[in-house]
Amino acid sequence: MDLLADLMKIGFTEYEAKVYLALLHNHPATGYQLSKESGVPRSMVYEALKRLHGRGAALETVEGRSTLYRPLPPAMLLDRHESSLRRRVEHLRDGLGKLYQSDVDDRVWSIHGREATLAYAIKLINEAARELFLVLTDADLATLQSEIAAASRRNVAANTLLTGSGSLSHGRVAYHPPLESELQGLTTTLLVVADDSELLIGSSTPHQPTTATITRNTDLVLIGRQFVWMELFTQRVYAQLGPDLLARLAPEDRDIFESLTGTAGRIRTE
Repeated sequence: MDLLADLMKIGFTEYEAKVYLALLHNHPATGYQLSKESGVPRSMVYEALKRLHGRGAALETVEGRSTLYRPLPPAMLLDRHESSLRRRVEHLRDGLGKLYQSDVDDRVWSIHGREATLAYAIKLINEAARELFLVLTDADLATLQSEIAAASRRNVAANTLLTGSGSLSHGRVAYHPPLESELQGLTTTLLVVADDSELLIGSSTPHQPTTATITRNTDLVLIGRQFVWMELFTQRVYAQLGPDLLARLAPEDRDIFESLTGTAGRIRTE
């Protein structure tokens, strides 16, 4: 946990963050003591304390010829920051929403970054009114599971193909054959199709940032939907195949079906 970096992310300068952390360890304290504790130069520590006091993050008192400081308790500091941030976000939500007009087109758009990609996936799931078709890794499932559950409670039909070992108790669920996942490069794929109207498909690897494609192009949306539908259909058929039929398959096809061992029993429908 990098507390210094996290404080800087909520508006502290580096010196302010270092001094505040030093205050938590040692208070009440003088500027001289805090300079030694924090590593902030004496020429800068009093400026940092002045700013912390001005924003209410540090309290001061004069005792004899010395000025002493103590920190605002962390819970109070963070509660106040959270409340302020919430008000700012609500103000922006209202103001920016009035400026934005959603256009429907069939262009293919790209989006970068895991957080941005997952945020768009959440948007599609939350706005779905009839059905969802999904391909999810374990990591994406963990992030999106609560939204899928909420969609299911709205009577949205969820059809999900899992490429990991996680579990989902909503809608139709199947596990993609591990061997095929490797061959088709699905082990890092996220796919969301909402209401036959919009598709998001993306992937990420440890060595490359997440990238995704978003489109309302009806042909591409259909391809994404049909891919998941056919995989679910194939697994329902596989669940009814006996050893005699499997034996008739070509070896490479039989290997793919047999790689389902351990997951086929978990195929479920509502």
